[in-house]
Amino acid sequence: MSALQKTALVLTLIGALNWGMIGLFGFDLVAFIFGGATTFLARTVYSLVGVAAIVNLTLLAYPVKDM
Repeated sequence: MSALQKTALVLTLIGALNWGMIGLFGFDLVAFIFGGATTFLARTVYSLVGVAAIVNLTLLAYPVKDM
């Protein structure tokens, strides 16, 4: 697994945990940390998580090679 894929996986997990907290508790941690869901930094994090999900789609198409 490349460094890009590992980074994308971490970002995707952050996004998934954030969505879990929104669903279970109604609490958006990213918005809380960055001062609201519409701030530039929060939108940047949301965008990076979305791009990371697209990168992770390649994991479905190509098997991970063992080292």
